[in-house]
Amino acid sequence: VQLQASGGGLVQAGGSLRLSCAGSGRTLSSYAMGWFRQAPGKERELVSAISAYGSYIYYADSVKGRFTISSEYTKNTVNLQMNSVQPEDTAVYYCAASSSAHRLRGSQVDYWGQGTLVTVSS
Repeated sequence: VQLQASGGGLVQAGGSLRLSCAGSGRTLSSYAMGWFRQAPGKERELVSAISAYGSYIYYADSVKGRFTISSEYTKNTVNLQMNSVQPEDTAVYYCAASSSAHRLRGSQVDYWGQGTLVTVSS
């Protein structure tokens, strides 16, 4: 499956941004999908994940209550709604697919999308 991430940009602290990951080649409903991010000088971390068919959702503690992951399988897309963003959310965000959400939590990714840069100004 090929993944194409979009939606990054510059946003002020407290604002909102919506990232989208469009899949091609295969239906995303067959995969667990996740959003990772990598800030400058830091390791890549899993922000959120959704299992195949959406039965399980994971959020990192740092984004709980602010970010929402959702799937639009009719559009073969997985989204990340980012609300109340903070400067520490500044990073390159990557979408990823794996055979299970458990594997995503272990950073075991089968497919990566290209990154999309999110910059939050204070």
